[in-house]
Amino acid sequence: MKKVIFVIFISLLFSACAERAAWDNVLINNDNNMKITSPAFIDYGKIPSEYTCDGENVNPKLLVEGIPAAAKTLALIVDDPDAPGRVWLHWSVWNIPSTETTINKNSLPAGAVEGVTDFGKSGWGGPCPPSGEHRYFFKVYALDTKLALTPGASLSELEAAIKGHILDKAELVGVYSRE
Repeated sequence: MKKVIFVIFISLLFSACAERAAWDNVLINNDNNMKITSPAFIDYGKIPSEYTCDGENVNPKLLVEGIPAAAKTLALIVDDPDAPGRVWLHWSVWNIPSTETTINKNSLPAGAVEGVTDFGKSGWGGPCPPSGEHRYFFKVYALDTKLALTPGASLSELEAAIKGHILDKAELVGVYSRE
């Protein structure tokens, strides 16, 4: 009986890994040369409080390098996987021109569109954890198309729209805890 359970477990594990690998191949057709950074914090560094609900609550300056030449637009998703009960969406932006390598502090690039966050509104919703240290993932995607989404679209609508259009992606992680 233990042997049967072990075989089933291993089979499920391998099928889950294969399914995830297939999903990655559908979404990303590149060598991941893109990079996202911020002069406000280093990867896995502390996000300064001015970008959070404890401060000005404005988006930090972001820099994107290595955007593929074939990219038409960029999309940005900022979320917190450490939120109680689910991943919490802090910002979603799409149709950022692929020539735009900088998103300035407290700004939105010309032509870019914002979706609704888990705060129930469009725009930046900075880190505001109820307790403990949380990680905030800034994920930028280079897309081969301009998205036909309306302002205020949900994260699930954005994810469905970018599926199959991602040329490259990059990620920056910041951490924040309320003291």
